Amino acid sequence: MAEKEPEMTERKLVLFNTMTKQKEEFKPIVEGKVGMYVCGVTPYDFSHIGHARAYVAFDVLHRFLRHLGYEVTYVRNFTDIDDKIIKRANEAGEDPLKLSGRFSQEFLVDMETLQCLSPTHEPRVTDHMDQIKDMISKIMANGHAYTIEGDVYFSVDSFPEYCRLSGRKLDDNMAGGGGRVAVDTRKKNPADFALWKSAKPGEPKWDSPWGPGRPGWHIECSAMSEKYLGQKFDIHGGGKDLVFPHHENELAQSKAANPESCINCWMHNGFVNKDNQKMSKSDNNFFTIRDIINNYHPLALRFFLMRTHYRADVNYSVQALDNASDRVFYIYQTLQDCEVALSPFREGTYKVQVPDDVKEMIKKFHASFMESMSDDLHTTAVLDDLMEPLKTVNGTLKKFKGKKQQQALIVALLALEKEVKEVLGILGLLPTSSFAEVLKQLKDSALERAGITEEDLAKKIEERTLARKNKQYEESDRIRKELTAVGIALMDEPGGTVWRPCEPSDE
Repeated sequence: MAEKEPEMTERKLVLFNTMTKQKEEFKPIVEGKVGMYVCGVTPYDFSHIGHARAYVAFDVLHRFLRHLGYEVTYVRNFTDIDDKIIKRANEAGEDPLKLSGRFSQEFLVDMETLQCLSPTHEPRVTDHMDQIKDMISKIMANGHAYTIEGDVYFSVDSFPEYCRLSGRKLDDNMAGGGGRVAVDTRKKNPADFALWKSAKPGEPKWDSPWGPGRPGWHIECSAMSEKYLGQKFDIHGGGKDLVFPHHENELAQSKAANPESCINCWMHNGFVNKDNQKMSKSDNNFFTIRDIINNYHPLALRFFLMRTHYRADVNYSVQALDNASDRVFYIYQTLQDCEVALSPFREGTYKVQVPDDVKEMIKKFHASFMESMSDDLHTTAVLDDLMEPLKTVNGTLKKFKGKKQQQALIVALLALEKEVKEVLGILGLLPTSSFAEVLKQLKDSALERAGITEEDLAKKIEERTLARKNKQYEESDRIRKELTAVGIALMDEPGGTVWRPCEPSDE
């Protein structure tokens, strides 16, 4: 993404802080700079759209912070050694680190496909064993952990602030949490969690002062966030399922190792639900990102995820994805039409001003965009508001005959196009390829979903044209309705019948 001049605005950025349970004005620790850590994936399979939800949400935050002029250090990790990875590798007869390395790369491909900007740092647990062991040693030296037969546990009783982030009662806590570890009756308190796990036969292991083994789940992020962002940083993010136990335990570990440790704002995104149940790998009720983009353009998936405010749960449905696909087609078709109309006039100089009504509409749209985004990233409102300038573009194109004498219309279209593209860029919805190419991809996906080839569609259009010519209007309507039902809309234009994707309808 090309760097733009920072947006100077009187409006303050406000973000919801899970710790305080309220929206707060964002004030960076160091003026002009932001340190942000977002918990990454445990790569033992292809990533699902719940992962896409989290990383699109924090990509939007990353992009908006940059738009505001902040220098952002964005860290997103890979938990590349874990019980789940070892289990999957054993089932597949594969080395655990090779398996996690392979799926880490696949995750990066998915992120690029969804137009998520690369983080500043993407640390992997297996590259940070020294930092992890150093932090565990500090926690033990400060009296917050104990060893049992090569295992090291954090003592929650030694840390009175435990559960401050989640607001839970200690009595409610499940041992281990998150399904990552089994109950261990040797622990002083069932809620104590592992910092270091002693080696089991056949598992990857690293030497440590407590014997060979590997880190517990939570300590990894505490150690890596400190390495790349220091003991105090601005934003820590992840899915709301991480509030407890993962982030609660991170907070306890970091403070236990370094009492001055501080994170200003904890942010959490909502789930993607299917049939009112959280979509997850462990429940086997999920779609991978690849599953979705086999049928829908990646930017339609990104749009779908941004249609719901990041803190709310997204309800997955084919209808919602069809709607998102339809909306992005409309956006890119409008911009493509605008590009074609303006192509002979881009190099010209025009003495006329942008018409007052268009200038006022752009000003109002931009102010509304900044207001919505500054209010805890209200992308839902932004995507709704985006339709207004696009309608104005289409209305202006209808009046435009492609003549230089229509200078007021040319400068109006140039100004509208510039504003819409800038906002799409900040949202990560501006394609990296041409609009024509994306429109073709969207049409190809629509044909795939409809189960019809381009050749078959051409025959259907030909049959309908013949029916209309022969005044067989019932047959003509039948063909049109049959295609509309599978998401293909026919439009009769002076040069003949053309088609575009649409939401499937039984009209």
